[in-house]
Amino acid sequence: MKHGWMSKRLGIEPGDQWKKEIVAGAISYFAVVYIVMVNATILSDAGMPLQAAMVGTLLTSIAGCLLMAFGGKSPIVVVPGMGINAFFTYTLVHSMKLSWQEALAVVAVTGVLFAIVAFTSLYKMISEAIPKNLQHGITVGIGLFLTFIGLQKSGIVIAHQTTFVAIGHFNDPNVITACVTLVLALILFIRNVQGGLLISILIGTGLAYVLGAVHPGESVSAMEALRQYGGLFGELSLMKLADIAFWIAVFLLLLIVVFENIGLITAQTQMIGRPERFKGSLRALSISTVLAGIFGSSPPVAAAETTAGIAAGGRTGLTPLVTAVLFGATFFFIPLLGYIPDSAIAPILIIIGGLMVQGVKDMDFGDFTEAFPAFLIMVMIPFTYSIVDGMAFGFIAYPLAKLAAGQGKQVPLVMYGISILFLANFVLHGVL
Repeated sequence: MKHGWMSKRLGIEPGDQWKKEIVAGAISYFAVVYIVMVNATILSDAGMPLQAAMVGTLLTSIAGCLLMAFGGKSPIVVVPGMGINAFFTYTLVHSMKLSWQEALAVVAVTGVLFAIVAFTSLYKMISEAIPKNLQHGITVGIGLFLTFIGLQKSGIVIAHQTTFVAIGHFNDPNVITACVTLVLALILFIRNVQGGLLISILIGTGLAYVLGAVHPGESVSAMEALRQYGGLFGELSLMKLADIAFWIAVFLLLLIVVFENIGLITAQTQMIGRPERFKGSLRALSISTVLAGIFGSSPPVAAAETTAGIAAGGRTGLTPLVTAVLFGATFFFIPLLGYIPDSAIAPILIIIGGLMVQGVKDMDFGDFTEAFPAFLIMVMIPFTYSIVDGMAFGFIAYPLAKLAAGQGKQVPLVMYGISILFLANFVLHGVL
């Protein structure tokens, strides 16, 4: 590839091939574009207008990919993260009783702190202070939580008085659609079909209309979606800035975005053989998080689907630049995206949940003082229907288990501080 000014800005080195980079960007786009519908659906559960949430998701993705292209100079695609969006809606809004405007302020403030962490050596200190078992336990717990949400949205698991019935009504067209979509998504994913999740959503949507599970509604034009978005852009509210609950939310979200992105970016920069681009990529992502709060979305991550683009030859910032351009073209399809029903999206949550649960294989179960706190996180996140409460049980149990074993000195001071914060949160909610 010719090495000029643009090549330098995108981190293109001699030997990199622009054709491969463009193809990689297109493949990355089709592998991850499903997030526009899925993320917007989860954000709508927080009270945001669906079409406006789609616009916010797209703008966050475009800005993130552009920052990664020119700042990170890596083939990493940036989109709102699965699991983190569940934390935004079901924990910040539903459990902690923040409005979605206040939750967006949590995202923006978290982004500012994330940037401070990324532009200094603090990210190493935070990452090293939290036991790996607890970090993996958070990922697994959120995966189980997403699976539970997907099962509920699909109708496979239904509410019945005070319990959940594992088997729904399989003569229900919505359940039939969800089951067929789930099977199709599983097959395409296992066979490594590029864009398999997107294909599954589209086929599931068609099946839903054929079976009469949903009916065509009033179309919302792209211009109307942009008009609705006017009520979402920059609507973050700092009214709760003086509340301790707000800062507990910020702290927990910061832990999640730091853990997840350090792991993802480390793996992805190593895959392309350019680990020196880790810092720039982490910094680009931290700035993207600030913008997410302004644009009206949950925080972005270095998408796991980036590996599809890397496998296709992506090595530089040209890959996310191409993906950003394609995300821009997606604005014209917003009217069609509004027709996609929950029964076609829910199976994707189940698949993603299954992927996140694989983190359990990296956990050490040989030491019970390490294993049990992580186990509590894994099970309490879905059982309490709260990522914060689930994390709290594990983070409080960890120093207690170590103290009981006479290993209190092995616990970093940061962990004791986090445990006290979680305990204070429980007391605060108990008083309230």
